[in-house]
Amino acid sequence: QKETLAGLKNGTVDIVIGTHRLLQRDIAFKSLGLLVVDEEHRFGVRHKERIKELKKMVDVLTLTATPIPRTLHLSLAGIRDLSIIQTPPMDRQSIEVVLARFGPRVIREAIEKEIERGGQVFFVHNRVRDIDRIAEFLRSLVPAARVGVGHGQMKDEAIEMVMSDFVSGRLNVLVTTTIIESGIDIPAANTIIINRADRFGLAELYQIKGRVGRSREKAFAYLLTPAEEVLSDVARQRLRAIQELSELGAGFRIAAQDLESRGAGNLLGKQQSGHIAAVGIDLYTQMMEEAMAELRGEEVREETDTIINFRASAFLPDDYIADPSLRLAAYKEIAGTVSELDLASIADGLRDRYGALPEQAANLLAIMEVKIAAGRARVARIDAGPKSASITFSEDAKVPPDRVMALLKRSSGKIKFVPEYTLQIVLPDPSLATAAAAVKKCLQELF
Repeated sequence: QKETLAGLKNGTVDIVIGTHRLLQRDIAFKSLGLLVVDEEHRFGVRHKERIKELKKMVDVLTLTATPIPRTLHLSLAGIRDLSIIQTPPMDRQSIEVVLARFGPRVIREAIEKEIERGGQVFFVHNRVRDIDRIAEFLRSLVPAARVGVGHGQMKDEAIEMVMSDFVSGRLNVLVTTTIIESGIDIPAANTIIINRADRFGLAELYQIKGRVGRSREKAFAYLLTPAEEVLSDVARQRLRAIQELSELGAGFRIAAQDLESRGAGNLLGKQQSGHIAAVGIDLYTQMMEEAMAELRGEEVREETDTIINFRASAFLPDDYIADPSLRLAAYKEIAGTVSELDLASIADGLRDRYGALPEQAANLLAIMEVKIAAGRARVARIDAGPKSASITFSEDAKVPPDRVMALLKRSSGKIKFVPEYTLQIVLPDPSLATAAAAVKKCLQELF
């Protein structure tokens, strides 16, 4: 270690890989240019700011599946760049998440199912004082299981021996704590059982769940909880989120939900989370983006909340999404969409989960798509009847006169400009799809 530290100081070492040891005050760098922080969520603000103190101009690359709220917010606000890797390894499958009450039957079935296919099981119990009792319970419950125990309070030699036995296959069930949260990659381990999952944070659950499913085999994560009435509302929301967001690459969405529930903390302080429930993450991020644009001297234009009146049924039917909470979550996601690309992604997600879109749901998404385009164009309201649709612009809308004249000329009388800043479009048929397409096309040609 002395030789490495000396090399850092005199410049003979170009790249150093280390732990928190590199953050201590006795470490000196001759010319630090790039800092790569892996598993960023495990580092505190003080740690990262300490590295940046060493040299004023340091490029920082942080890697994580679930960024902490403060870091994610800095990226969403445009203060830091963000790059998302969404392509999973070849043949990798998503992890099936099962939410269940703690009980012998579900535990036995989960372990036996994995052992029968030649795999291994993690059983996460995050209380060291009774972890051995849990191991004995599993041995009596599944006699065929070869059970070992590993936790952070064991001596280095003992835990190394247990992990070696598990990696080699001599053990097929490992009762452990959250020490497996990162740095563990065992392809044969494809079932994880998390006891008292209600006591874990959202990002923490996602990280622990990721210890399985690291091969081509289908993996399972069992989140065990006590009786439903014991759970707090916050715990229920966390568990529901981890169950719903189980597809590959969902870490970013998990982190975004964590940001909304915990808050972003202080941008210039040491808090990595803090409440922003007063305005919500979408509005808060929008306010930050506008403030950043003003500081850069850019024009900030507020989008108009367009009133849309299409004479058609537009909603999510009860027989399409039966669960009221899931239906409400879908409405919230649709209402918060700010781009056509995001809306298309939501539509794909609905089809994957619930099947083909019924007419009412398709109408809702079509109206939302029109609303997004209309908001950018400063449209005050849009009305559509069986024969025509009208687009009324707000008084401060900057509609290019030359494009309006060109549009009217090309339409051969099917589009007219009438008083009160309104365009009137003749429709070939009374369907909502036709009206929405005509309005969108008109706005695209004008802006």
